[in-house]
Amino acid sequence: MTIKRKEEICALLKSIETGDETSIVVVNPNKYIQHNPETHEGGEGLAALFKRLSKSSPSVNIVRIFSDGDYVFGHTEYDFSTSRVGFEVFRFEGDQTVEHWDNIQLRKGPNDSGHSMVNGETVVEDLDKTEVNRANVRSFVNEVLIGGDIQRIHQYISASSYIEHNPRLTDGLSSLQAAFIMQGNDGRTIQYKTLHRLLAEGNFVMSICEGFLEGRHTSFYDLFRLTEGEIAEHWDTSETIPPLSAWKNDNGKF
Repeated sequence: MTIKRKEEICALLKSIETGDETSIVVVNPNKYIQHNPETHEGGEGLAALFKRLSKSSPSVNIVRIFSDGDYVFGHTEYDFSTSRVGFEVFRFEGDQTVEHWDNIQLRKGPNDSGHSMVNGETVVEDLDKTEVNRANVRSFVNEVLIGGDIQRIHQYISASSYIEHNPRLTDGLSSLQAAFIMQGNDGRTIQYKTLHRLLAEGNFVMSICEGFLEGRHTSFYDLFRLTEGEIAEHWDTSETIPPLSAWKNDNGKF
């Protein structure tokens, strides 16, 4: 079932490019809960969105696809009128998806280490270590990203082989430490406040957090690849959450 669900979500996302409405069958229109505040509720809202986007001659590439229980989550790149990078999360009940979250931002970079926002390792390994890796990332998010305890960063990040895909940062633990110190000195322009969800498969773990970026209410999606219990690679997106007056559904971003 896991492989089938991944294939169906890939087909669904690819239909943004093709306009093929048959893939929407994986969505349960009677139960579908939409958490993208700029998309109308239900399967019909999603179908209308995909049909509208397909007219802009988009390109859709699913770079990574994972599953965690009833969740399928993917790392994607889109070219509409602009180039964007995103994470998509779908929750299944049986054969159909009934809930959706996403986090999409404009593509930036490559960074000074030469990494784009999407390149790097894609193969899922260490399935038997899924829960250990999830627990390690949970501690990192709570203690370092939310708690701001920079001194603990070396307990979680590989000092010898850390690869960074954020367009503003570079490889290596020292670059990340410097970014946290600079952030602290200017009043924490990036503030992680709440961890909403952790999704994991093997050596990949994704955190979904809420906070503020330069004073703007923001959702943070961070994908981590772990090796021997340490974070060895990182990708992310951040998206400003629109004001309630602009929302097209009442389900909340998280």
